[in-house]
Amino acid sequence: MMSAGGITIDDDVMIAANVQLITNNHDMYDRNLLLCKPIHIKRGAWIGAGASIMPGVTVGRYAAVGAGSIVTHDVPDHAIVVGSPAKVIRYLEKEKFPND
Repeated sequence: MMSAGGITIDDDVMIAANVQLITNNHDMYDRNLLLCKPIHIKRGAWIGAGASIMPGVTVGRYAAVGAGSIVTHDVPDHAIVVGSPAKVIRYLEKEKFPND
């Protein structure tokens, strides 16, 4: 984890092996300038093995990130995202989550 921008992980989150949570990046023009943005992983989310969550991203409630995915934008609640960059492939049924 590179947490200079801050990382918030809510309850009941599952994070698999080799996941990267990266909250900082360099400015494209002034490469000595470090830019920091927070990551928030909301309740019940599941981050698959080897996924990378990039600066400023929020992973929604009970969302799932596929193994090896690169998440560059916010993930909606109950969404399943996969790929590089990660894209929504479908949504889980809200009604099946008793704690939601």
